[in-house]
Amino acid sequence: MNMSFFRIAAAGLTLAAGLSSTQAATLPADGSWAGFTVDGNLPPYALNWIDDEAAALSFSFTIPTGFKGTLTVVDAGFSGDEFRISDGATLLGSTSAAVNGDALGAIEFSFDAALANTHFSRGLFTLGSGAHEITGLLIKSTTLDGAELNATFGALRLEIAPVPEPATLATLLAGLALLTVVLRRRDSK
Repeated sequence: MNMSFFRIAAAGLTLAAGLSSTQAATLPADGSWAGFTVDGNLPPYALNWIDDEAAALSFSFTIPTGFKGTLTVVDAGFSGDEFRISDGATLLGSTSAAVNGDALGAIEFSFDAALANTHFSRGLFTLGSGAHEITGLLIKSTTLDGAELNATFGALRLEIAPVPEPATLATLLAGLALLTVVLRRRDSK
C-alpha cells in the first residue's frame, strides 16, 4: 500500500481520538463550585457533562491517604434535571429526584441557592483516599412545553477531611463508656 494512505489514516485516527477525548479539569478540594453544562441539542448531541467548547468533561483529583472526600453535585437553571455520577468505571449513584421546572417552575443560577432549594436535584457522595475521575450524565431533563429540554447546567464541589485514627475513635468510645458509668452511679445514689 501507499505510504501516504497510512499517514492519512493515522491523521484521521488522531483527529477522531482528539474529538472524542474527555477534557479533565482539576477539582479543587476547597469547597468551591466547578461548573458543567449539558446540551443534547447541539453537536456532539450527547447528554454527558461538557465544557464551554462542547468537549466531554471529567473532574480529576486525588484524596490523600488518611482523608475522605465529600462530593456534592447540584442541578441549576430550571429545576427538574437529574444526573448519574460515575468515578471512572464505578457508578457512584444518581442525584435526587427533582420538581420539574418547566417554564413556570423554580429557576436558580446560584449553585448555593439551588442546593438549598428542594426543587433542585442534588447528590452527596463520600469518597475514599486515592485518585478519582468524576463524570456525569443527564438521565432526566426538565420539560419545556411537554418536551424534554436536554440542556442544563450544574456544578460540583469537593471537601476533604481527615479520617479519625482508630486509636482516637477507641479513646472517644472509652471516654463515653466511662462517662455513662459515672452518670449511672450518680443517678443510683
